[in-house]
Order: sequence, then structure tokens, then C-alpha cells
Amino acid sequence: MAKPKRAQNRPKNLDLMTIRLPTPALVSIMHRLSGGFLFLLLPLGLWVWQQSLTSAVEYQQIMSILQNRAIKIFDLIIFWAFSHHACAGIRHLALDANLGLRLKYARVSSRVVLFVSVMLTILLGSWLW
Repeated sequence: MAKPKRAQNRPKNLDLMTIRLPTPALVSIMHRLSGGFLFLLLPLGLWVWQQSLTSAVEYQQIMSILQNRAIKIFDLIIFWAFSHHACAGIRHLALDANLGLRLKYARVSSRVVLFVSVMLTILLGSWLW
């Protein structure tokens, strides 16, 4: 069976660096990446929590480490990943409930997810410093 003429004449772009993803696809990919990032950081977070509960001296050592500027920046990255994952998760739940399935609403909701996660991170950053 021959392919339809339209399918034969389509250009094929296999260069992944030149493909421009739509915003909903980008938010979906970032949701998966942020979830994986948070999952991989879970053992580190649990270890830090355990160390801080060991004794008052350990708690003071952990608190002095967390006051480092590089660690604060890393904390902001972790918080952005968490806030983005939470906002995108709420968006995905709404999509699963058949809310906002039209392309117009999907684009708007994906931009809202990006905006809210960045604004929450900025708010936390202003509070940390």
C-alpha cells in the first residue's frame, strides 16, 4: 500500500537542537525532570534531616553549612523544582479531569505554571536573603 502523497513530502527534522517545543510540551518534560531530580535528592535530604536530629552540635553544623551562599542557591533550585513539580502536577490533574483540554487553555495553563513556580522561587529567595 502506497503512502499518501502528503506524508511522503513532509520534511524530516532530526536535529533535536533546532526543534522548538510548544509550551505545554516543555512544561510536561520539565515536570518529569523535576520529579526525577527531587526523587534523586531524597536520600540527601533524609540524611541531612537525620544528622540535624542527632544532637545540638550536629544541628548547629548543618545550620552553618546551610548558611553558605552556594548552598542557598542550590536550595532555591530545589525549591523551584518542587514548586514547578507541584504546579505542573495540579495542571496534569486538571487535564486528567478533562479541564482545560483545548489548545488555548493548555497553553495558558502551562504559562501559568511557569510563572507561578518562578514567582514562588523569587519570594523564597527574597526571604532567604
